[in-house]
Amino acid sequence: MIDRYRMVTRHNPIYIKEEKLAPLSVGNGRFCFTADFTGLQTFFDSFTDDAAGEFPLCTMAEWGWHRYADAPQTATGLRLTPFDTNGRSVGYAVDDTGQRELFYGLRRNAHKFHLGLLSFTLKNRALTREQCDPIQQTLDLWSGILFSKFTVNGKHVHVETFVHPYEDSLCIRIVSPLVKERVLGMSLEFPYASHRKSGADFTSSHLHTVSIIEVERGHIILHRVMDATEYYVTVRLGTDILAQMESERHRVLFEYGGSGEEAEESLSFVIHFGLKNRLPSLFTEAETARNVFWREYWTKGGAIAFSDTMDPRAIELERLMVLSQYVTAIQCQGELPPAETGLSCNSWYGKFHLEMIFWHMAHFALWGRVEEVKRMVTYYKEILPVSRRIAASQGYTGARLPKMCDPSGENTPSSVAVLLLWQQPHPIMLAELCYRADSSLNFLREYRELIVETAEFMRDFLRYDESRGVYVLGPPYISAQECHDPRIVLNAPYELEYFRWALMKADEWLERLGECPHFHGYIENMASPAYKDGVYLAHENCPDTFSLPPFYTDHPSMLAMFGVLNSERVDKAFMSATLDKVLAVWDMNTLYGWDFPMMAMTACRLGRYEDAVNLLLMDSPKNTYLPNGHNRQIGDSALPLYLPGNGGLLLAAAMLAAGFDGNEGCHFPKSFNAEVENIHAYI
Repeated sequence: MIDRYRMVTRHNPIYIKEEKLAPLSVGNGRFCFTADFTGLQTFFDSFTDDAAGEFPLCTMAEWGWHRYADAPQTATGLRLTPFDTNGRSVGYAVDDTGQRELFYGLRRNAHKFHLGLLSFTLKNRALTREQCDPIQQTLDLWSGILFSKFTVNGKHVHVETFVHPYEDSLCIRIVSPLVKERVLGMSLEFPYASHRKSGADFTSSHLHTVSIIEVERGHIILHRVMDATEYYVTVRLGTDILAQMESERHRVLFEYGGSGEEAEESLSFVIHFGLKNRLPSLFTEAETARNVFWREYWTKGGAIAFSDTMDPRAIELERLMVLSQYVTAIQCQGELPPAETGLSCNSWYGKFHLEMIFWHMAHFALWGRVEEVKRMVTYYKEILPVSRRIAASQGYTGARLPKMCDPSGENTPSSVAVLLLWQQPHPIMLAELCYRADSSLNFLREYRELIVETAEFMRDFLRYDESRGVYVLGPPYISAQECHDPRIVLNAPYELEYFRWALMKADEWLERLGECPHFHGYIENMASPAYKDGVYLAHENCPDTFSLPPFYTDHPSMLAMFGVLNSERVDKAFMSATLDKVLAVWDMNTLYGWDFPMMAMTACRLGRYEDAVNLLLMDSPKNTYLPNGHNRQIGDSALPLYLPGNGGLLLAAAMLAAGFDGNEGCHFPKSFNAEVENIHAYI
């Protein structure tokens, strides 16, 4: 049996100096708080240099959305660019066509925002970096608590920071002689919302308000208004804590009010953020809930340990698996899809990229946490009316999923997003992963409509090529490898095989319900993936996939049809040669974090298990993992963190640990001495 406490805690991040590129966060999957070495966000300004790729200190929640007052409310009137589609014209919002304000207004709205900046003060003035000396900061993964130790003018300060697992409540305990001396306090300052990375604008105080609406013994309630966005902040205080409002700064100051022999060195707060006014739990109640939640999280899910190994690859991979489980737990367990940077900061304005949901979420099913995946399938069901409308507006039946959206599910204008296709089969894939854990008729019935309607769009998007006697995919669309002209993309292998797989699963779903299959004729008569000289191509109209730039850049997605998928139409020798070709000529600097686990999954299906491990750990700019466990993206489209990389790593690791249909079993190298518990085989 794996000693899970030992396995988890040996990877606790421990800092003895400031880590601007890798600050530590606490959260509950719906709400997240990122801190500097003080355990708060005292030195926020030193973490906001975008050019340096720094990791901003944000307080964010999945419900925290804002629209600028002058933002367009709908895309009505937006001119579309026509694309020839099998002899008819279909419009897509791919450029501003002279409507820059409308186009970019729709892109930037709605956006997530910084809910409130929590900082230390000294005698009601901002604490300066020169007054502080970091000593040690430890993130205790087992209990979800951040311990911070530092000094202020030579006097110690100990801080505990955590988030209530079931409330969007931030819990803080401070112990220091400076508390008893009534010189150390805190400030809660509210910025205006911003679509930029930090989600915060401290220069527009005239555009928003904060007001105290209730002061009672032990708590204070604040009301925030920013344009049409309103929310409440309730601070549960100790009875001897004083609060002072500075309206011009949109700031509340807190300090200990005790005196004399009765004064104490500690104070604690619970700060709740929400759309509704509610009183949060007591600090002690939050502590109990936190301990129970995190103990169950680590003990009830799957585990992979390499406890008795000298292989440095195993030691590093175990670290990445443990930390990836933590960062996905605190950022990806909500009711809404996560952004690519989760609740740490704004990437693409905080909007969801639905083609990434597979990489964010699929691993949960294999690690014994299938309920998280079910919530995402439910989100797809909720936006089904919007997806139907998107399909109908383009002349298709069924439901076409958006690519980049906010909770409404409305598509965001984009030169790429609106033409992407590989998000379309994801609900069927995720629902199938859930069904493997819950093979009930009720589950089949609940999601039948979603499965069939997403499949109906895929069927309708296919085009029958009479000269070849087969159904083909495209044009126009942009493949997962986004460097190809959508007007000529034809039968990109991953999309082609993913559509075929999804249509087969949709028919299987119907047959499980005792209904007749709908899609058989299309499945049996789809074009095959294109190849040349024994390797698979990016698409049929790209014979120069491996010889001319930019075709060997970005995602080598042809590999995914025999990794993410298990297409029976793949020639394994061709696929192995394709993987070798990618490793030999591809511009690895252009890959993203999910590409490495995707390639590892292909290697795993080919029986190249050593290669799979080495691909997961490849030294490459966008396969960089920070001390806090986050997958940093360096270079073009740089991001301080990238959660699809973490989710992908966990998915590929599970595939190595438990195998896949037809090849179950552990495939880690013997030198890893792998121990595996409650990990499920992949499709």
